[in-house]
Amino acid sequence: MNTNKKLLLILFLASMAPYGVHGAYRFSDFKAKSPIHVYKSAQTSPSGITPDQIKTLYHLPKTGEEGTIAIIAAYDDPTIEKDLNIFNKAFNLPSCTTQNNCFEKHKMTKSIKTDGGWSLETSLDVEWAHAIAPKARILLVEATTPSGKNLLDAIDYARARPDIVAVSMSWGGSEFKDETDLDSHFTSLHRIAFFASSGDNGWGASWPASSPNVIGVGGTSLKLNTDGSLASETAWSGSGGGVSKYENQPSYQKDYTIPKSKGKRAIPDVSYNADPKSGFPVYKSSTSKGNWYVVGGTSAGAPQWAAIQSLGLSASLENFYKDKASDNYASFFRDIVSGKNGSCTYYCEARKHYDYVTGLGSPQTVHF
Repeated sequence: MNTNKKLLLILFLASMAPYGVHGAYRFSDFKAKSPIHVYKSAQTSPSGITPDQIKTLYHLPKTGEEGTIAIIAAYDDPTIEKDLNIFNKAFNLPSCTTQNNCFEKHKMTKSIKTDGGWSLETSLDVEWAHAIAPKARILLVEATTPSGKNLLDAIDYARARPDIVAVSMSWGGSEFKDETDLDSHFTSLHRIAFFASSGDNGWGASWPASSPNVIGVGGTSLKLNTDGSLASETAWSGSGGGVSKYENQPSYQKDYTIPKSKGKRAIPDVSYNADPKSGFPVYKSSTSKGNWYVVGGTSAGAPQWAAIQSLGLSASLENFYKDKASDNYASFFRDIVSGKNGSCTYYCEARKHYDYVTGLGSPQTVHF
C-alpha cells in the first residue's frame, strides 16, 4: 500500500472510531435506571397535565418542528406505536405511524426482551416528545439491555444519522472514573443536542447528565390555579443535581461563574416539570383494567426538551448560559428561586440565577 492510501485509511478509521469503539472502560458494570415515578395507574381515562396546558405554561408553540427526535431506551416495547396513537386520539394530536413516516423503531439486535418498567418509560418519552413537537419525526432506538455498552451503541447509531436534531436519554446512573473518556459519544458531525435526566434521588451527580456535552435536565413542581394558570413553580424534592467528581468545568460554565463548583461540572443545566403530583398522562397497554397512568420524574423533561430543540433548533449549552447571563434572561428561562432537594444547605436549595437543583430554570421559549 502506498503512502497516500495508508494516510487515507488512517484518516477514515479515525473519523469512524467515536461511532463504534468503547474500549475496555471500567463502566462494564454500569446499568442505567429510568427515573420515572407512577402517581396514578390502571385508569380508564387520562388525567394529569395536558399537552395544551404545558405548552401554555412554558410558552411553547403549537407547531414549527424540524428533523427527527431520537429516543434512546432499553428493551423492546412491542405496543409502542399502537399506544402512541391511542394517546394522540385522546389529545387531538396528529397521527404518528410507521406508515405516514412519522414514527420509526430501530432495534439494536433482532431479539430483545421486554420489560414493563422500561416500556412505561418508553411510552412517556415517545408520547410526550410527539405531544410537544407533533410534526417532528420520532426515532425510537431500543438498546438490547440498559448496560452502558448497549446504550452507547444505541446513541452511536442515532448520532450518526443526519436527520437527527436531538437525542433524549431518560435514564442515568452513578458516575465512574472513566466517564470522561466517553464524552465523544455525545458529539456529532451534525447539529444534535443531547439531553439526559439528572436523576430523581435529590442531591448527587449522575451520568450521562454529568458529561459536558450533555444538557442535564432537572425537575420542578408545578402548582396551577383553578383556571389552569400557573400559581407557582418550585424546585422538585427529587431533582438530581450536584458537582461531578470527574468532569472538569466546561468553558460555558466558567464564563457564567457558578459558585462553589470548585472547577468541576455543575449539574443540572435546565429544568422541567417533574413532580408526579403535577405529572403527565401516559397510555401503556397492559393486562390491568385501565391503561392510563400519571407519571413524573426528571425522565419526563429530557424528551420534552428534545422536542423544544426540534421546535427552535437553537438549544445548546453555550446558548443557554449566554442567555441566562443576559439582561433579558426572563424571556428565556423562568428562574426557580424556592424549594430544595435535600438537607445539604447551599447545594440543595433553589436560588436566583443558577442552582444545583434546577440549573438555569425552566423554558420560556424555544429560541435560545
